[in-house]
Amino acid sequence: MSPKTGVRDIRWRHCSDSHFCYMKDIKVLAKEKTRIQIRLGGKEPQVGFVVMNSEPGPAVDICHDLEKYPYPIPDNSVDMLVAPDLVEHLNPHNKGFIKFMDECWRILKINGQFLIATPYAGSTAYFQDPTHCNPCNEATWYYFDPMKFDGALYRIYKPKPYRIVKAAWVQSGNMEVLLEKRPMDKSYE
Repeated sequence: MSPKTGVRDIRWRHCSDSHFCYMKDIKVLAKEKTRIQIRLGGKEPQVGFVVMNSEPGPAVDICHDLEKYPYPIPDNSVDMLVAPDLVEHLNPHNKGFIKFMDECWRILKINGQFLIATPYAGSTAYFQDPTHCNPCNEATWYYFDPMKFDGALYRIYKPKPYRIVKAAWVQSGNMEVLLEKRPMDKSYE
């Protein structure tokens, strides 16, 4: 793990963490695997994904503070992002959650997909963890889709545009949402 970049050297993947890499290796990594799993802690990385985590670990490819932007990932380079049990931990103040969503939009390719799993707002699963600070429910995602409800909620904050592909939830448990990056379009304004 490089102390400067927080990125594991992909050329030395099977060697010790004492080998270092530089930012250019992220571009190589992004070409090899265009799916990224963004995690806040956790020990179970998704096979076939580049793992970005705020905490270093043996399965972490990119160690980066998840609320510091930009991420060390090139624009329009990712086909799929997966964020399991992450968004409920992001600070929503000063548009922090919107900044996170905009950053994920930046690194996704057009039509790239973003799968989010989070406890449903107001559920026991949400309230049981004292670090949960960003509740999300089915209406949360309408703020990111300019084509839902004629863009009324989207135009409040004008974040980067996504399309809601699918959303499923249990009010007493969890929710999953699949978003797709839309291209920028002046008609959304």
